Amino acid sequence: MFENVIPLLPEIGIALWQTLLMVTIAVGFGVLGGTPLGIVLFMTNNGQTRKQALLSSVTNGIVNIVRSFPFIILLVALIPFTRLLLGTTIGPIAAAVPMSIAAIFYFARLLEQTLRDVPKGVMEAAEAMGASTFQTVWKVLFVEARAGIVLNITVLTVSFISYSSMAGVVGGGGIGDLAIRFGYYRFQTDVMVSMIILLIVLVQLVQFIGNKIALYLDKR
Repeated sequence: MFENVIPLLPEIGIALWQTLLMVTIAVGFGVLGGTPLGIVLFMTNNGQTRKQALLSSVTNGIVNIVRSFPFIILLVALIPFTRLLLGTTIGPIAAAVPMSIAAIFYFARLLEQTLRDVPKGVMEAAEAMGASTFQTVWKVLFVEARAGIVLNITVLTVSFISYSSMAGVVGGGGIGDLAIRFGYYRFQTDVMVSMIILLIVLVQLVQFIGNKIALYLDKR
């Protein structure tokens, strides 16, 4: 049944590595860049003690615009920027550039929504005791929302495993590229089924680990 899969095992290993590389880079930059952006979205919003209507409107507008782009269009639209940055548009590193940009805005919105779930009274109590903005965010908000943040990272990772499948359009490689080149173009159904199973296992593993960590951190 899987006679076409066995000869492709070395390529499948490379494709899996490329997918993990793309997703790791995108999620890493997404968390690093999306965290301060998400904090700004939350702290400047109406109802917060540090609200700034103009900054909130501009930040929300930028996030909404970027997230409005279908990922495949964003992937192609950022090809000139990727070429300027890396000198090439081929390979998993190049594909990780637009993925990282999308991840930053995706995670920022997830983080904002999670921080909104923190009881407002907790923040007000910290500020009443003289906590600085940094202390309020780091020692209160993040501590209270840590389980939700882990789930946010899990959702981000799962989503970008899916997004990485589109990277083959711009020569990024990965599991999705292998499925298209062999499973679709060459009509090798067993290869397509194998890649789908591999993606399902990968997603389930990430979700399982994320849920376990979030459950451990949730002290409610």
